[in-house]
Amino acid sequence: MCAEAIIPLFPLGVVLLPGMDLPLHIFEERYKELIKECLERREEFGVVYYSGKMMLRVGCTATITEVLRNYDDGKIDILTVGKRRFMVEELFEDKLYIEARVEFFQDMHEAFDKRMEELVLRGTESLKQLNMVSDHKTNIQHIENSRPEDLSFLIAATEGFTLEEKQKFLEMTSTRERLEKSIGSLENIIERLRLSQEIKRIFGRKDDSSESMPL
Repeated sequence: MCAEAIIPLFPLGVVLLPGMDLPLHIFEERYKELIKECLERREEFGVVYYSGKMMLRVGCTATITEVLRNYDDGKIDILTVGKRRFMVEELFEDKLYIEARVEFFQDMHEAFDKRMEELVLRGTESLKQLNMVSDHKTNIQHIENSRPEDLSFLIAATEGFTLEEKQKFLEMTSTRERLEKSIGSLENIIERLRLSQEIKRIFGRKDDSSESMPL
């Protein structure tokens, strides 16, 4: 049975995924009020992707994990982390900020069979490979002990995926499907990064040799 709740809503131009860190600089009055109330009540708020024209219905709640800085004018820098996925059922505009009645949802139950085990091993190795070739490091400290669902979102939150791809990963309710699609795409991203590095290495070597050529 899916739970329902009324939560504050924060439309943003990003897709938040469970377990994903999201730093925020809060400067608009309505969102200063939203964050103030969430801090006082120790409550989460909902993040939904807003393109500038349209707000999507499936989002993820964010929990404030740290206040990074308070400004004299009321602005605030915070660090949040994605928690629970939800579907917006109804919007309320009685307050300075938007609230929504949402229904929370989770992945369906899937057996940890041989195929799932293979995907977990492949996904774990892909994240390690990504850290070797990317400037954007993924925190994989506890990756070996991750649940398949947690691992699938960790992969989906990495750099290289479009907002549209991340939104699809957010909406999926099959851990297996999310792992299969995200790992396949991540392997392609890693291959492109390796190719780019090799091209830079070759051209860098040519530049060095040309500079040392006698006149």
